[in-house]
Formats: sequence, C-alpha cells, structure tokens
Amino acid sequence: MLKIVFFLSPVFFFLSNGISAQVAGENLPYIPAYREQIPYFQELITGGQFAEPSSLIKGEPYYGTRQFESGTLRINGITYPAVPLVYDCFRDQLVTFHPIFNQKILIKPEKIDGFSLSNGDLFRHFSGNESYSRHGNGIYQVVGEGKAIALAKRYKTTKALREMSRFDEEYLEKVDFFILNDGVFTVVKKASDAYLALGLEPKVLKKELKAKGLQFKPNPEGFLSFLVSHPSVD
Repeated sequence: MLKIVFFLSPVFFFLSNGISAQVAGENLPYIPAYREQIPYFQELITGGQFAEPSSLIKGEPYYGTRQFESGTLRINGITYPAVPLVYDCFRDQLVTFHPIFNQKILIKPEKIDGFSLSNGDLFRHFSGNESYSRHGNGIYQVVGEGKAIALAKRYKTTKALREMSRFDEEYLEKVDFFILNDGVFTVVKKASDAYLALGLEPKVLKKELKAKGLQFKPNPEGFLSFLVSHPSVD
C-alpha cells in the first residue's frame, strides 16, 4: 500500500513508499500535528482546491505524467524534498495532495522559489515576461544556467476534433524558449536569437558546438544550456 506522510515543520515533507488516495485513516499519529500547523501552511502556499480537467478533452493537461510523483519544492528559501507533485501545464498550475481531506490542492505560484519533478526537470517562477501571451502564472523550466538563464515554457493548447468520438477536443503539447539575461527576456526561435541575446559570436563557438554535436533545432535544450554557461558570455 502506498502512503503519504507530511511533516509540516520547516524541515521537510516526507513521502513514504509513494502515493495513494487512501491515506486519511492510515497516518493518524501525524494528523494532530498537521491540524495544528495547517492554518499557517495553507496561508503560506495553498491556492485552493484543484479543479479536475474536462473529460471531453482527449489526453492529459499535465507535463510528463498525471500521477503524483515524489518531487522537491523550494518555498521562501526552504527546500522540502519528497513532496507529491504534478504540474498542470495547460493551466500553469502546480498541484500537491492534501493528506487529511484526500484532495488535490494548488500551490500559489508566487510562493514557489522552484520545484523539480521526479525526472529531474527543474522549474521556477519568474516575473517580468507578462507581455508574453503564454506567461500564465510564470512557471518556466530552467534548461540551463550560467551568467544568463535558458528557459523553456512548456504549455498545452487544445484543438477541436472533427471525427465522431466522445471527445470534443484534444491537448497539443508545445514549447517556447527564452534567454533571460540581465533581467531581459528574449524569445529564441532560432540560433541567431540566442547569440544576439548573449552577445556571442557564432564563428567563435562553431568548432565547440560541432564537437559536441549541438544544434538548436534538433536539441534546443542542450544548445541553449551550452551557450548560457559558456565563459565568453558577458
């Protein structure tokens, strides 16, 4: 049987042996402590109960998996390992699990310093790019970091289905890339956008990129991660 145990002191959340919806009556020794601290905890990070996605849309709105998996959450400079997390990239919402009421609850994006999922992908909350139509709650994946930061905005849209089925629409997975340098977001649609944002000369890097087999189109994450961490970035 999979169990969740939350310690809500400023040390960490502890996840034991995975996750299950059948938890409310299984960890009774920890519930008094949870009830004592829950007013502070909810004020700190919870953004209300998560609304389940429409059953009329084919696919899932989540990044990676719809199942809660053990991740790491950083809030107000404190890191909480082994937190059950799932990221809804359609609505740009980070979701965790309430151990007493068996509910999915939202984490306020503005409280998130960062989080990593079970596959190691790292996300952070950023402000300053609100003019971007997909900015949403400001959650971006960090794909590389040096003197500048390479970001990916993972999101999903929907497309109407023409064929006869029980679904009206389906989810489409998309991504946009950015360089954040000196507080300025630059959208990267081609290699030259990244060079310009970082003040790099393509000819200088050509041999290194070729040796590493890095090109923007087939591997934008690897390409951008290499550029932002290069010592020649101003």
